[in-house]
Amino acid sequence: MSVMQTPEGRIDIRQLSIVLGQGSQAFEAVQGLDCQVEAGQFVCVLGPSGCGKSTLLGALAGHLQPRTGTLSVDGLSVSGPSPQRGMVFQQHTLFPWRTVRDNVAFGLKMRGLGKAERHRAADEILALVGLEGFAGHWPDQLSGGMQQRVEIARVLVNRPRLLLMDEPFGALDALTRLNMQALLLDIWTRIRTTVVFVTHDIDEALFLADRLLVMSPRPGRIIEDLRLDFPRPRTTELVTRPEFSRLKRHCLDLLRHEDGRQLPRLNPLGLPPETSLPRFAL
Repeated sequence: MSVMQTPEGRIDIRQLSIVLGQGSQAFEAVQGLDCQVEAGQFVCVLGPSGCGKSTLLGALAGHLQPRTGTLSVDGLSVSGPSPQRGMVFQQHTLFPWRTVRDNVAFGLKMRGLGKAERHRAADEILALVGLEGFAGHWPDQLSGGMQQRVEIARVLVNRPRLLLMDEPFGALDALTRLNMQALLLDIWTRIRTTVVFVTHDIDEALFLADRLLVMSPRPGRIIEDLRLDFPRPRTTELVTRPEFSRLKRHCLDLLRHEDGRQLPRLNPLGLPPETSLPRFAL
């Protein structure tokens, strides 16, 4: 499959606050978020359960409207759902009565593409996610990891500006999860779309991301914005490195505190502020 070269996918979030619920049941889920994400960046959002991570993804997808502030992608305000901002959830949402190929091609069918064209596009994406030969299978014939590959393919077939992922590997066993992380990084290296990946797993976030946004308990605020300069391609050896362990401990400390601002800030590799950073060739 040819590589997509695109500068699209810049996110601008300005003083974003979102309220969920109605009347006396209403509560502020996220508060005063300010963040800019460059096109093609891989960003993980880390935080405790209920901190508003999924709410932020819902707003980026266009399913939730902010109470205050603005949210735009490539300068255009997000006002509703779009195939240009595709979402992958933890549990698969595949149609059991459609084959793998037809699941992947479904969005293209809704856009009016002909059968031959959409099947050709679906087969290209299935090859990208390592599912050649499974186009004619039914979803219930696939393992959990394979079903998530189909979910990713169904989003990527639309060539989205944003790939939004809400704990997509959380329901998988440990080995399958590691394999899916490696697959996702390989796909992202090829297509370089902007990825916003929500997780509560620190190892996963540090392994995947260029940048890590750590959120406070509800109402969610960004309490740390870490740039991760670990070299790519990344292998599982990374998790045994001292700088990885130091940064993991820092993230654990952040998640244990109501307000991470009281903790000392680290440079991107989790070293003390006075430590000079090695320069890696990316």
